[in-house]
Amino acid sequence: MDTPATIPQGKKHPKGLYLLFFTELWERYSYYGMRSVLMLYLTAAVISGGLGMSTQHAAFIYSLYGGVIYFTPIIGGYLTDKFIGLRTAITIGGITMAIGDFIIFLFNSQLGLYIGILFLIIGNGFFKPNISTYVGDLYDPRDKRKDAAFTIFYMGINLGAFFSPLIAGFLAEDLFHSVDADGIEHFGFKWAFLASSIGMVIGQLIFSLLGKRYLGDIGTKPARTNITPKGAPAAKMTKAEKKRTGAVLILFVFVIFFWAGFEQAGTSLTLYTRDFIDRNVGGYTIPVSWFQSVNPLFIVILAPIISAIWLKLSKSKRGDLRTTTKMSLGMILLGIGFMILVPAVLYTGSDETDIVHKANILFIIFTYLFHTIGELCLSPVGLSMVSKVAPIKIASLLMGVWMAASGIANIIGGQLAALTATLGYVEIFSVIGAAAIVVGIILLTISKKLQSMLDARD
Repeated sequence: MDTPATIPQGKKHPKGLYLLFFTELWERYSYYGMRSVLMLYLTAAVISGGLGMSTQHAAFIYSLYGGVIYFTPIIGGYLTDKFIGLRTAITIGGITMAIGDFIIFLFNSQLGLYIGILFLIIGNGFFKPNISTYVGDLYDPRDKRKDAAFTIFYMGINLGAFFSPLIAGFLAEDLFHSVDADGIEHFGFKWAFLASSIGMVIGQLIFSLLGKRYLGDIGTKPARTNITPKGAPAAKMTKAEKKRTGAVLILFVFVIFFWAGFEQAGTSLTLYTRDFIDRNVGGYTIPVSWFQSVNPLFIVILAPIISAIWLKLSKSKRGDLRTTTKMSLGMILLGIGFMILVPAVLYTGSDETDIVHKANILFIIFTYLFHTIGELCLSPVGLSMVSKVAPIKIASLLMGVWMAASGIANIIGGQLAALTATLGYVEIFSVIGAAAIVVGIILLTISKKLQSMLDARD
C-alpha cells in the first residue's frame, strides 16, 4: 500500500502527535462543554434560561444533533481527500465550530440553537475525520507504535472532555445560577456555550501557529496527490484493499451497537443521575453536568495503562490481541456497565414524581468505569485500525464513514432514551446491557475471520 510521507520509526513518538493531541483536546473541550449542558438547557423552563422542551422533544433534538454531526465527516473526508488537504480542512472546521458555539451564546432562542448547531455540524465534518487521519499519517502503516499513539491521542480527547463539563457546569449551575424572590431558578447556560467557543478558538490558534514547525509538509496536500501523478487516471482499489474496506464496514455495524449504548451518558444516564442518584457529598450537591467528566477522568487515568498493555503484548511471543478481539471485549464491558445500574433502578424506581429512595453515587460511577474500559478497548483501537488498513486514496473518507457509526448510534440512542418516560429505566438499561453483551460475544466468535480480512495484503 502506498503511503504519504511519514515520520521514520523510532522509540519516541513524533512531536506532531502532541500538537494534534492539544488541538483535539480543545476541540473536545468545546464539544463536550456544550453537550454536557445541552439536555439541561433544552428541558429547563424558558424563565430559567432554557428552552422549555419536553423530555421526549429534547431527547430527539439531542440525538439528532449527535447523529448528524457524525455524518458530515463523510462529506468532509471526501472533500479533503480530493481537494483541500488535512491542514486546511482542520482550520476550516475549527473556525466554523467556534462560530457555531458563539451563535448559541448570543441568541438564547430555538432559532439561535438551530443555526448554531448547523455551524457545529458543518465544522465537525471538516475537523473530526481529518485530525484522526493526521495522527495515522505520522506513522508507517506497519509501525507497532500506532495503537499506543492513538491511545495517547485519545487522552487529549478526554482531557478536554474532562475539564469542559466541570467548567460548563460551574458556569451554568453555580456561578451564574440564582434563585429569585419567587423561588424560580435561573441558570447561566449561555456562558457555558461562550466558554465552548473560546476553547475552540484556543485550539485552532495552537494548531495554526505550530503546524508548520511540528508537522512539516504532512497534510498540506490532498491525499490523491500522494498516490496519483498529476493528469494520470485514478488508481483502482486492489483486491486486498477491497477486503480490508469490507471488514471495516462489517465492524462499522457492530460499533453502532456500542455507541448507541455508550451515548446514553448524555441522555438517559444524565436524567437518571439528576433525579435518582444521591449527589450530596459532604454537604455539597454535585452539579449533574459534572458527571459527564467521570468517563474522561477514568480515560486519562487508564489510557496510559491500556496503552502500555497493548505495547507490551505487541512485543511478547504471542503478540498483541487481535483488533477485533479488543473490540468485542469493549462491547461486553459496556453491557456489564448497564447491568450494574439495574439493581439501583429496582431500588429507586423510575417515577421522578414519587421518589422515596435515591441510589448511592457509586452505582453511576462504576457504570462509567466499565463503560470507560470498554471504550478504551474499542474506540482508539478502531481509529488506529482504520488508519492502518484504509486505502490512502480514501483514507479520510473511510474515517468519516467509520465515525458515521456514532451518528446512527446517537439517533438510535436518543430514541431509546425517550422510551424511558414510558417503559422505565430498568427495562431500558437491562435491554441495552444484555444486547451489548450478546453482540460482543457474536463479534468474538467471528473475530478471527474479520482479522484475516483486515490483514489482507496484495
